[in-house]
Amino acid sequence: MPRYAQLVMGPAGSGKSTYCSTMVQHCEALGRAVQVVNLDPAAELFSYPVMADIRELIEVDDVMEDESLRFGPNGGLVFCMEYFVNNFSWLEESLGHVEDDYILFDCPGQIELYTHLPVMKQLVEQLQQWEFRVCGVFLVDSHFMVESFKFISGILAALSAMVSLEIPQINVMTKMDLLSKKAKKEIEKYLDPDMYSMIEDSTNILKSKRFKKLTKSICGLIDDYGMVRFLPLDRSDEESINIVLQHIDFTIQYGEDLEFKEPKECEEDKSALVDEYFQDRVDE
Repeated sequence: MPRYAQLVMGPAGSGKSTYCSTMVQHCEALGRAVQVVNLDPAAELFSYPVMADIRELIEVDDVMEDESLRFGPNGGLVFCMEYFVNNFSWLEESLGHVEDDYILFDCPGQIELYTHLPVMKQLVEQLQQWEFRVCGVFLVDSHFMVESFKFISGILAALSAMVSLEIPQINVMTKMDLLSKKAKKEIEKYLDPDMYSMIEDSTNILKSKRFKKLTKSICGLIDDYGMVRFLPLDRSDEESINIVLQHIDFTIQYGEDLEFKEPKECEEDKSALVDEYFQDRVDE
């Protein structure tokens, strides 16, 4: 039987650990067994139990304090992750081999791990060899997505991970519960964006013709291929959490031996569901 894994990714401060905690609590309420593995060697505190912690293998602080290495925080983290890749046996022993495992991997936030280093790709390949079906979950803080330029930057970060890892990926806007009503209304258009309209919003600010042309090309690429879309995650709303989990489960075909239902929101009625979500928030 297959095993299942979510790689929880995203920039520092995007809410990866909070996401893991939320999903663990939600799945416990559903009677589902979900485990979490911490892969951030610089992590400090968790609000959830972990089945394995990379800090048992290596810690950033130890690397930075080693006088023979003399690494800073980023260099230390890269060293830790490369050391981890060379010691996958530790992870295999920590995971054991239980059929139907469902594990969340709480990953580091440094973007270089997904853009030009092979570390995370090697992890994906190893998990697949261990019969895991892997889905990437890329988180972006909704507070930084309320302007077109920041939204485009967030899309490119998510796209970098998709291109690097070559696995199915669900992109999520986190901390929706912390937005003001005005910000929620503003961010609604970014959940199912019309990139060609966004081009006009962006290029009116730009003075350089070369940057205008580049922005148009980026927006056109995103819109033409439809590779990046975001789901809203409001951790105070069980329905919002369930929608995200349904999309992930559908992507990795969790419980395929059961009668499986597609995610509640299909592409045809996605915009209607988004409208309903924000209307509910306004009514509250």
